[in-house]
Amino acid sequence: MSIVIEAPNEVYSVESTHNVKLFLAGGISNCPDWQSEMIKEFDDFQALTIYNPRRKDFPMDDPKAAEEQITWEFMQLQNSQIISFWFAKGSLNPIVLYELGMWANSRQDKKIFIGIDPEYERKQDVIIQSSLAKRNFDYYESVSDMSDAIKNYIKFIS
Repeated sequence: MSIVIEAPNEVYSVESTHNVKLFLAGGISNCPDWQSEMIKEFDDFQALTIYNPRRKDFPMDDPKAAEEQITWEFMQLQNSQIISFWFAKGSLNPIVLYELGMWANSRQDKKIFIGIDPEYERKQDVIIQSSLAKRNFDYYESVSDMSDAIKNYIKFIS
């Protein structure tokens, strides 16, 4: 069974140390909870740690919460071998756009998967910009299709 770690937590164990690490980069605010759908896709998957930045309860009244969240995300993005980007409908996903630019363009050691909801307003922009990065990305129109591709990749590298 995969290990799911929700922001801002961490798990220290032998198992999680040796697992493949997957970060779920994508919309959190004003969009569907696609992370829960993705996590369900990996319910029975072995040797995988999933970092989920979506918290059940974000303490909006805590001024340090944003810094803690952003730092946690940065550290887990750094530690992950695989980053899935999901551009959800309902939000322009500005932070996700930034993260895609940063991690897909500057870190060739990361395996990147890009999913774009068919109703995402800036779909064409994401495809054009990532194509200009001179990397051959595949694009997925459903969380299920993207998770299947990630599973196949993990099986291939394991």
